[in-house]
This record gives sequence, C-alpha cells and structure tokens, in this order.
Amino acid sequence: MVAAVRVLELWRYPVKSLQGEQLDGVNLGSLGFTGDRAWALVDTETGLVLTARREPSLLFGSARIGRDGVEVYDDGGCLLRGDREISDWLGRPVELRRAHPSTGGVFEAPVDDFDEKGQWKQWEGHVGTFHDSRRTTVSLASVLSIGEWEARRFRANVILDDDGASSPSTESTWVGKALAAGTAQLDVRRRIDRCVVVTRAQPGLERNLDVLKAINAESDGCVGVGAWVTSPGRLVVGDEVRPV
Repeated sequence: MVAAVRVLELWRYPVKSLQGEQLDGVNLGSLGFTGDRAWALVDTETGLVLTARREPSLLFGSARIGRDGVEVYDDGGCLLRGDREISDWLGRPVELRRAHPSTGGVFEAPVDDFDEKGQWKQWEGHVGTFHDSRRTTVSLASVLSIGEWEARRFRANVILDDDGASSPSTESTWVGKALAAGTAQLDVRRRIDRCVVVTRAQPGLERNLDVLKAINAESDGCVGVGAWVTSPGRLVVGDEVRPV
C-alpha cells in the first residue's frame, strides 16, 4: 500500500488541446474540475472538435479563465479576440464553442497512432463538456508512472507524489475503487490509454515518438487513471488522495 499519496500539481485545461493553467486549488463538480475542457475549437468545415491529434500546433497555444470568460492566446502569447483571429492563427476556419449541457462534441483519432495518413475513427465525447472520454472527467497520474517523461505530455488534471510506492502500477490498483481527494470523492473507472498526443511537440519539448512506443511496451499503453466525481468538493495542492 502507498504510504502517502499527495497532490503535487493541479492543472486545468479550459480549451481542449491548448495549454492550460496550473492552480493551487480547484473546485470539483459533476463534470470534473470547474472549467476544465469547458470550451473547444470546432472545425467549421467538418463539425469535428479540433484536437492536437489533427492539429499539433494547438499545443503551442494556451487558454485561461479570466474575469470575463475564457481567454485564448497564440504561440507568441498574444491574446486572440474572436473566431477570426483564432482561425487566422491556425490557418483553418474554427469556432470557439462552450460545451452544451445536453450534447457532446464529436472527436476523431487515427486508427493507428503511427500512421496518421491512414484511416481515422470518430466518436461522441462526454455530454456537457469536451472530455473525449464518455466515462471519466478527471485524470490523475503519479510521478512514478510518468517516469522520465515530462508530465506536460500527459495533460493530467492531478499530478501525484507517490512516496512509498514501489511500482508505477500502483494507480492501476485504484480502478473500481473510490478515492477521497480533498473534500471530494472520486470513482476510478479506468486506466488511461495514451494516444499520439503524448508524442507531439510542445513549448520546450520536441516531437518524440519514443514516448508512446515506451509506454506501449512497458505499461500496456497506459499512464494514469481516469475518474468520475461522485461527491463534489475542493482539492488543493498538498491534499492527500487515498482509497476509501
């Protein structure tokens, strides 16, 4: 059993596939972190949610929640005002949309992560948010599971210390269990299978296909776990996360 698992970092990603914002504390509601993946850029020609799987340059932009709503910045840190400026930055027509309470976005991904010119699949994501998983809305990953790779590649909401753990598989033992996380409670639904996004270049990081090859070989293609909020509450850096 893990002696102590505490929150090291908290991350919210207001706009799907853009860089997010690091927080000291966050409220958790039925859809996960308040404001997390609450917006997305939708390709107006296809109607699909645009992600870094299709448009890697998204990872060089960023988003944060300001006093008047979400703010989107380009790769140079310039605030983009409206869909036209965002479209000009990306070189394709997009619309910034807020998630609708009764519908989910339609996503796409290559069938083979190492053959992006091949066949792609489509599916509908979670209702009321732009999480592309229909089963989970909060992601957690420990520093031991992340290993030598940069945590940013995995875009987890919660980065955990795992002092006392002896194996990166510790989180996998949580699947099917309830977790106390600050004053909130989570139900861990699954391990998170990783896709081509973890290989993408980001500010300060080069494209690296070895990331996905390594986790496919060493951990069944999974890093971290996905959870559902069963009891809303607040989580802050330093809080303990433990099975209950």
